[in-house]
Amino acid sequence: FSKITMHPLLVPLLFVNIAIKGKAVQSSTFYFQANNAIDNVDFYCTHTETEMNPWWRLDLIDLQIIQEVIITNRMDCCFEQINGAEIRIGNSLENNGNNNPKCAVISGIPAGQSVSYSCGEMQGRYLNVVIPGDSKQLSLCEVRVYGNDSVKLSGHAVQSSVLEYYRADRAVDGIKHAPGPASFCTHTNSETNPWWRLDLLDNYYIRTVIITNRADCCPERLDGAEIRIGNSLENNGNNNPICAVIASIPIGASHSYSCPDMEGRYMNIVVPGNRYLTLCEVEVYRGFPGMYLNSLINTHTHTL
Repeated sequence: FSKITMHPLLVPLLFVNIAIKGKAVQSSTFYFQANNAIDNVDFYCTHTETEMNPWWRLDLIDLQIIQEVIITNRMDCCFEQINGAEIRIGNSLENNGNNNPKCAVISGIPAGQSVSYSCGEMQGRYLNVVIPGDSKQLSLCEVRVYGNDSVKLSGHAVQSSVLEYYRADRAVDGIKHAPGPASFCTHTNSETNPWWRLDLLDNYYIRTVIITNRADCCPERLDGAEIRIGNSLENNGNNNPICAVIASIPIGASHSYSCPDMEGRYMNIVVPGNRYLTLCEVEVYRGFPGMYLNSLINTHTHTL
């Protein structure tokens, strides 16, 4: 990973801190609450009891693509307590979220300073900071989280056929998870190469597509679906270039697919073969060609 020591006010000029919209909890509380780490005030800190594997967790409420995590250490004392802490990102709450994939290990942060850790667009709803070991304390003065710089797009949705009342626009209604058979989802008839298309109404660089599978049954119906992006309506848009092929999405889960700098007005999802197509939510995010954080800052450790 890349580690960059910087003043925490420099990065928000480029990206939005998504941590402030989340909910923080921690393994225990020694006077100072978990939400002190997301209050945008560097001198109000969190603090756990002395315990085994103390942790702090941020629920980002929804699946996010995380590029950078900035940790600010306490300035009064004990700055070495953060040494060895792990930053973990993912969608699981197994072991309180501490089994999710690792973004970085904090080797050390000087007193009162902020260090940024690059997570290479890791995906997840939960971000944990955990210190492995016995008789440890965890104190964080601020945690800032920056996702990609994409802007969510909207448009007009159509599909190859409609089973009963499961219309194409249900995949862009903002409702990801709902009980009941295909609630608030789309559904085609069983047919050859069923497809769903979103007309973005203008030409955009597409950076990310997030797809949510149905929560009641049949998650395998999305297996092998192709995400296609382009400007052609030949074959209903299904001949446009492929961004990704969906291997599988677990029941009720959301998966993100990177389409770096692909350009187009139309975004199609098509399932080859004699199949059904069901989508519960499709989110399309705009990017800008080549605009990545790594192109804006030096990847060597330095002080700004």
